[in-house]
Amino acid sequence: MMKLRVFIFVLLVFIFHSVSQAAILLDRVVAVVNQEVITWSDLYKAMEFEASDKMRGLKDEEKRKIFKENEGIFLESLIDMKLQLQAAKQLGIDATMDDVNSTIADIRKKYSLDEPALIESLKKEGFTFDEYKKKIAEQIILSRVVSQQIKSRIVVSESEVQKQMGEDKNILAEGEAYRLRQIFFKRPDSSNDRKAVEGKADALLKQLKAGEDFSALAQKYSEDPSRKAGGDLGFVKKRYMAKEFIDVVSQMKAGEVSQPFWTDRGLHIVRLEEKSEKHSEAELKESIRNKLIEKYSSEKYKSWLRGLRENAYIEIRL
Repeated sequence: MMKLRVFIFVLLVFIFHSVSQAAILLDRVVAVVNQEVITWSDLYKAMEFEASDKMRGLKDEEKRKIFKENEGIFLESLIDMKLQLQAAKQLGIDATMDDVNSTIADIRKKYSLDEPALIESLKKEGFTFDEYKKKIAEQIILSRVVSQQIKSRIVVSESEVQKQMGEDKNILAEGEAYRLRQIFFKRPDSSNDRKAVEGKADALLKQLKAGEDFSALAQKYSEDPSRKAGGDLGFVKKRYMAKEFIDVVSQMKAGEVSQPFWTDRGLHIVRLEEKSEKHSEAELKESIRNKLIEKYSSEKYKSWLRGLRENAYIEIRL
């Protein structure tokens, strides 16, 4: 009997060790950020969570292929998010359960969903309500830390506004125009490559929705000469725009980012910086002030994030 017990004990130890090893292999660490890790499952869970409806409709094999091609983009985004959450923790910035519940209530109201319907919707996509709450909390914290460290410290002088008015006034008086930034991908030859491009665009769109800087992503990934200027196309007159651009941009408000859309040249994601309409001088000044605040915020955000990275221990193991 004693020998049998010993044998069973040894067998259980062996099984536990084998399962643990398998878990490590299946859920390996893909990055270390200071004292925290990002696992393969963290990465793919984030990609699943942020995937568009179009992506979710693909077969698992196609979806995994696109995810694999965009692992690096998503991992960099997760690293940036982890660094910002760590900075927020050091500053004592947090989100309470009341904050989370209030935000979820607003989302439910916007989409006319009661709580059971929201939970069921999340379940179909493979996520629990607790996972969703955690995501919402993280987004609240990220918004607060960026607001405290960046936006609250931006000051635009009257002389800066007057100078910019002098540069923009004539352009804005020449007819309806849109000031745009874009991230552009050249049109591929095959349908499979087209899906890969759409997957890459979807990945970038999710980063933008999570608060990533449009100009920084344009500089890094856009395949248009405007990438050197952060995708800035300046003011584009409506009469010179392709129909696809007009259809998209005319429905947007300043500050919004479009869904990816195709033209005969390729795939575009655009951000509407400003729409030229007839403004009073006071309205024009306010518009320019907001534009300068956004510009300086973007520059300061990039500098702040670069500082977080420079002072962090980051190891990528993809």
